[in-house]
Amino acid sequence: MTLSEAIVEEAALGWFQELGYAVLPGPQLAPGEPAAERDSFSDVVLVCRLREAIRQLNPAIPDDAREEALRKLLRLATPSLLQTNRAFHRLLREGVPVEYPRPDGSIAGDHVRLVDFAEVAANDWLVLNQFAVSDGQHSRRPDLVVFLNGLPLGLIELKNAADEGATIWCAYAQLQTYKAEIPSLLQTNAALVVSDGLQARIGSLTANQEWFKVWRSIDGEAHAPATALELETLIRGVFEPQRFLDLLQHFIVFEEDPDSGALHKIIAGYHQFHAVNAAVQETVRASGLGPSARSLGGRPGDRRAGVVWHTQGSGKSFSMLFYAARIVRHPAMQNPTLVVITDRNDLDDQLFGQFQRCADILGQTPVQASNRENLRELLNRASGGVVFTTIQKFMPERGEPMPELSARQNIVVIADEAHRSQYGFGGKVNEKTGVMSYGFASNLRDALPNASFIGFTGTPIEQTDANTLAVFGEYISIYDIQRAVADKATVPIYYESRISKLSLNAAAIPRLDAEFEEITEGEEFTQKEKLKTKWAALEALVGDPKRPALVAADLVAHLEKRLEAMDGKAMVVCMSRRICVDLYNALIQLRPEWATDTLKVVMTGSADDGPDWQPHIRSKEARRQLANRFKDAADPFKIVIVRDMWLTGFDAPCLHTMYADKPMQGHGLMQAIARVNRVFRDKPGGLVVDYLGLADQLKRAMATYTESGAGAIPPT
Repeated sequence: MTLSEAIVEEAALGWFQELGYAVLPGPQLAPGEPAAERDSFSDVVLVCRLREAIRQLNPAIPDDAREEALRKLLRLATPSLLQTNRAFHRLLREGVPVEYPRPDGSIAGDHVRLVDFAEVAANDWLVLNQFAVSDGQHSRRPDLVVFLNGLPLGLIELKNAADEGATIWCAYAQLQTYKAEIPSLLQTNAALVVSDGLQARIGSLTANQEWFKVWRSIDGEAHAPATALELETLIRGVFEPQRFLDLLQHFIVFEEDPDSGALHKIIAGYHQFHAVNAAVQETVRASGLGPSARSLGGRPGDRRAGVVWHTQGSGKSFSMLFYAARIVRHPAMQNPTLVVITDRNDLDDQLFGQFQRCADILGQTPVQASNRENLRELLNRASGGVVFTTIQKFMPERGEPMPELSARQNIVVIADEAHRSQYGFGGKVNEKTGVMSYGFASNLRDALPNASFIGFTGTPIEQTDANTLAVFGEYISIYDIQRAVADKATVPIYYESRISKLSLNAAAIPRLDAEFEEITEGEEFTQKEKLKTKWAALEALVGDPKRPALVAADLVAHLEKRLEAMDGKAMVVCMSRRICVDLYNALIQLRPEWATDTLKVVMTGSADDGPDWQPHIRSKEARRQLANRFKDAADPFKIVIVRDMWLTGFDAPCLHTMYADKPMQGHGLMQAIARVNRVFRDKPGGLVVDYLGLADQLKRAMATYTESGAGAIPPT
């Protein structure tokens, strides 16, 4: 049987009917028909249904105020489709603000609810097919429109799978036509879907083609079998009424770029949606403040919510944001305080910026602790708040124990990259002074003794790492490299060794082993400490005066060929700031024209670093501006040299090549190379070019990923 568009449409309507939707032919409700619910084809909202829903959901609000809310909603249009959509989504989630006189003459302020998010049956669920719409000079007839209380929130465009010329991307192109020609239908849209019956993708109003993504799981417990129709999985997974209400309330966010003003609408992927819902249940259980229908072996009140491992590039920061937005609204948590922890200032700034740009979904403005004293002030509150800090700020006064900052149960500590420095419970005695010092995590627990802990990480916890599990608990959700690549949430990473191209004899190739772990994970040592470690010997080898010139010559030849084939950007990772500067000089000697805009070094420093380094040492604001330029695919700034900056938490989708000339291993290595795995237009993959012999370290790190992904763990 040929899978025609009509058959796909009929099947989709059947699935909606099974989910409890009323299903009607669009022409039946058209103007002039006996059952008409529209005065004109330009009417995209089913006003009678919306008015009735408003009446039933807001019985305590006077008729006049309810009617005023309806008028406000219908007059919401602005010159910008996206700004209108953003304003509507806020009203959908929070209600329409109204005022009305009380019997005593005072004025009451209230919100008219458009949707009942708690009770599915209190809402009106409808799907129409062939819903004709006129807007100005244009008329179009979308295939399926999903209505909630008379509001068109979902739009599904179908194509014929049997027609080789009619792919799902033809359906995507049709959606772009709708945006241009009948924007009125999309002012209230929450989700766009394209399908040919076999394949199906979901995206937002601003999503480019590469960000229309598959929805693989209906309930989050298992992926749909390979034989399942993607459209059926998507409809049952997204539009099941309770899940759709969750998506509308907690999993759609608007992000505005503070520099360019560009506005993006983001819808959670299936792995984020199910992971966050599971994480919220586990947090309620761990806090002891309410029952949980789910447990991964944890006990009520044990304060260990668990760990979410979603591979780098798959949207971990947004998962953290969606989680925060859900947990702050959970009634059992009683208006909790969230403490978001990172272990580096630049990561704290990046994550705080992400939350700040998306503060609408949080319902409050996040704050960033500037120092230890400020942190203590911010945590000295009765409830509420989203506080960002580095773990290093949980440090007591010299020689003093860490004071208790709050004994409340409804505090949740959200740790980014949970396996790095967030633990460290054991005390250590300084052999010279005899003073006992304790790990930051111990200080954190002393300061917030009844807080619950949840970890988010882009790399797996190593099997020998008992500390992280002791602090945070078991995995809540795993979304590994293989799954992310299969879903096209990230692109594959390829490896190329170029050591042989440097023409160095074997004795001159630096030898990397486990003894160098401290320099791969930590900060560069002070000059005095360097001399006491192997760091100095390795740095001297890697920074031998011959090497920068050799690396530079090979890098120029390699990158210029690569850029001929594919436009994009490159990152060079060096072992020390000295080598960064030396390599920059060697590259500029070969390509003087790169000095203007093409090549930059991004590193920190001070006036003590000498005149040769000063051109590369910039203020925090200057580094932020460079980061924005590097993320802009059209900007001529194409190549960056770094030591530690931008290796974690930095998202530049147009970056496709990394030149590695720094010893790295484990999760540090995986985090670094993941800079090139972001989806961008038709980018087929990222490339890591190895100048130092990282193949063994990469194999070991990948083995950890593979081993960690084994077992009966939820696949989200």
